[in-house]
Amino acid sequence: QVQLVESGGGLVQAGGSLRLSCAASGSIFSINAMGWYRQAPGKQRELVALITSVGSTSYADSVKGRFTISRDNAKNTVYLQMNSLKPEDTGVYYCNADLQKTYYGPTNTYWGQGTQVTVSS
Repeated sequence: QVQLVESGGGLVQAGGSLRLSCAASGSIFSINAMGWYRQAPGKQRELVALITSVGSTSYADSVKGRFTISRDNAKNTVYLQMNSLKPEDTGVYYCNADLQKTYYGPTNTYWGQGTQVTVSS
């Protein structure tokens, strides 16, 4: 059984900051890429940021220069530092992880339950 648990969401004023965390636990052999996605009301889920197992990162154009993704491989945890938040950043933020449960097992994608981020103007 694998679980991804997000934390750190909340309500913040425009221009403020939040730091999201997502910890993976359970039967895990290795974690490859980890990422953050968000879904605003009435919109499709979109990629926010990705980080590979060796630390390479990529970002959506809308968050470049404001958000930073990082990970702690020893803790199986990925973070998203969000600065200069805007009302359009509002949504439910989900983390995911591509991981193997055993050495010979397949790589599957697991998702967290989501954490709400609300940015007021």
